[in-house]
Formats: sequence, C-alpha cells, structure tokens
Amino acid sequence: MELRQLKYFVEVAMSLSFSEASRKLYITQGTISQQIRQLEDEMGTQLFDRTSQKIVLTEAGLEMLPLALKVIEDADICREKITNLRNAAVGTLNIGATRSFCRLINSAMFSFLREVPGVKLTVSYKTASELLYMLRRNEIDMAVAFRPDVQYEDIVTYPLFRTHLCAVMRNDHPLSDRTQVTLSELEDYGTVIPGRGSSQGCHFGRFAGIDTGRLKVRAEINDPHLLVDLAQAANLVAIITPVSSWNRSGMVAIPLEDGRFTMTGCVHFLKDRYRKKSGELFLSMLMEEAAIYRFERNLQKQ
Repeated sequence: MELRQLKYFVEVAMSLSFSEASRKLYITQGTISQQIRQLEDEMGTQLFDRTSQKIVLTEAGLEMLPLALKVIEDADICREKITNLRNAAVGTLNIGATRSFCRLINSAMFSFLREVPGVKLTVSYKTASELLYMLRRNEIDMAVAFRPDVQYEDIVTYPLFRTHLCAVMRNDHPLSDRTQVTLSELEDYGTVIPGRGSSQGCHFGRFAGIDTGRLKVRAEINDPHLLVDLAQAANLVAIITPVSSWNRSGMVAIPLEDGRFTMTGCVHFLKDRYRKKSGELFLSMLMEEAAIYRFERNLQKQ
C-alpha cells in the first residue's frame, strides 16, 4: 500500500468519478484506475462498485475512507514537521485571540509578515472559552487571551504582561487627572462596560459584584475597541483594560482601585503538542510588542 494510492482512492471516493479525480490530480484516468485496482488487490476486497453509469463505495470502501484520510493527514503532519526543521518556518500559522488583543496582534503581524514571508497567517477573534475549545480541537496553533481563573492541565501558558481594569476616558474628562478611581467615584458619570461573556466582563463582574448596580451604565458590549470608541465619541467612561486603548490619541487609562482588578495577558498552547517553528517566532514577536506596551504604560504613569 502506497500513500499515492490512498490519495487516489480518497479523491475518487470524494467525487465518485474517475474522470473528475484525474482532472483534479492532473493524471490520466487509466493511471488512477490501475493504482486503485492494485490497492484493491492488496486489500483483498473491492472498494468501489463500478457500473456503466456510476460508481459507489462498497462497504469496505466506506470503512476505509476515514482511515485513509487519517493516514494522509498524519503524513502531511510528518512532512510539515520535517520541513519546519529544515527551513525554519513554512506553511500556515493559525492564531486565535480575544478582541482585547487586536492591536497587539496587529503590531506583531506587521513584523511577522515582513520577516517570515513563507508563512500564511490566519487570525480568528473569539471569546476565551471558544479559543480554548478550538485549541483542544487543533483548529488553532495558539490562543492569545487573558489568563483564565482555572488552571488547565493540558494547557501551557506564557504571560505577556500584567494589567488592570481601568477607567478609560478622554483627556478632557473631569476625572482624567486622577491617578486612580473607585467605582463610587464613577457613579456620577456615564459608563460603558464589557459584556458578561467576555473575559474582562467576567473579571469586572466578579470583583465589582453588586457595586455595578450604582453605575450609570449606558452600554454593555463585548467588543473592547467599540467601548473605547463610544467613550471617546460621547465623553463616557469605558471600564476596560488599557491594552484596548493602546496608542489611542486623546484618551487616558486610570487604574480602578489600584490593583484590585489585575489581569494577565497570555499566550496559550496545547501541552505536549508539536509546536510549529512559525508559532515560536510569532510568540517572540508578541513578547517584543508586549514589552513595548509595558514600557509605554510605565511612561504614562510617570
């Protein structure tokens, strides 16, 4: 049994047409028929029921199809691993992130696409729980999100930075000159807060509890950058991490109650899973961008 024969078998099984398979594979129909007959001889059973008008998979063919797909997938993984070792970075890197990290991801992407031209990037923005689910299903190679409350044994985490939930507002807001604010001090001003399904919303709700009931909440939204947009346009206070307002002109981020709302931005990988070289490179670029973020935040505090 050869890998080539399995690929021919899968292509015919998916299209149920020898002519269509030959067109997609750029080989003659006779070559495909010959290779599949050799495969059937080796397996000792017929994989396709051929008639003059159509072909269908036999019971053996139906049983073999998912197994053949798995063998081909494993072979592709093996090839990718060896290629990565030889060429440092090729293929596709699938990244998942919460929207809080959009600006940080974008900054790292600019560097990555410039320095690693052989790798295609795909980026999916989801909630933290959705990202961990995708990570476990091998749908993404890494997840960029705040550290979850629970430590998972199958996840390895690399911290990028620590931050606080802040009151983000325009620099002409009455509270903009404060070094920190309390929830009670925000009661006289309109606020916009993160939605309950987001990491920041869950973190805020857990620590603030019923105190949020006294706030004049004008909007509750899961998109942190939209919260900053609303705060800037309507002169409201957005309760969000400063990473969401990073490099936003005319806005200031004031910590809520000095340390009570600490969060850690992280990169999460599946433990004991092969890690692409391109993923290691992207992680290093994320850490560089996070260091710039920490440096700029320290400058703003001085």
